[in-house]
Amino acid sequence: MGKIIFDEFYEGYDEWYTTKIGKFVDQIETDLLFNCLNPKPGMKILDIGCGTGNISYKLANLGCKVVGIDISKKMLDKAKSKYKGESVEFYNMSSYNIDFSDIYFDAAISMTAFEFIYEPRKAYNEIKRVTKNNGAIVIGTIQKGGEWEKFYSSNVFNETAYEKARFKTGEDIKRLDKNSFVKKEECLYISPTAREDEFNFKNELIEKEKGKIGGFVCVKFKKKN
Repeated sequence: MGKIIFDEFYEGYDEWYTTKIGKFVDQIETDLLFNCLNPKPGMKILDIGCGTGNISYKLANLGCKVVGIDISKKMLDKAKSKYKGESVEFYNMSSYNIDFSDIYFDAAISMTAFEFIYEPRKAYNEIKRVTKNNGAIVIGTIQKGGEWEKFYSSNVFNETAYEKARFKTGEDIKRLDKNSFVKKEECLYISPTAREDEFNFKNELIEKEKGKIGGFVCVKFKKKN
């Protein structure tokens, strides 16, 4: 498998979520995901590239049964240390080889992981295989062409995990399975260089109305029979 990027950059990963900007970005991205997914109690959901379990825990708190997979053992160790409940299971597993049977999950999601998946179609086909017929697949990613992608692609992030990222547009994700495509929704219109006090829902709406490319995009598919 080679070197695992996030085995090198796992330390301090969760600290960003405790900042004002981090909390806001996390909230609007989670809201976007949940609006696309519409999670219900009892749903069995696969979280691909779950990292330290941020989204997995939120889904579990809604009553979902969650399986989180990631190729970084160190990220998973952090995830496991934060949550001991029975509603979430974590496995060291590749998106290219998901060790579950066909049509096993009610739905599947992936947030900020496809940036680091270099064979997206191979991963998507495997995700689709383990998803039940009529089940939702929602992929959320930092969108290529937006201000956040340009920020993460800048020299500021040299020698970090983002130096290895391969960013994609919402249309790139849609092309993985046009026949199953349902919708594409964006958020994170506020510039990454904005002042901390500018990160609020009012400014998010103002920036959206300027016709900007959303810094984050969720693409929803519905697996057909």
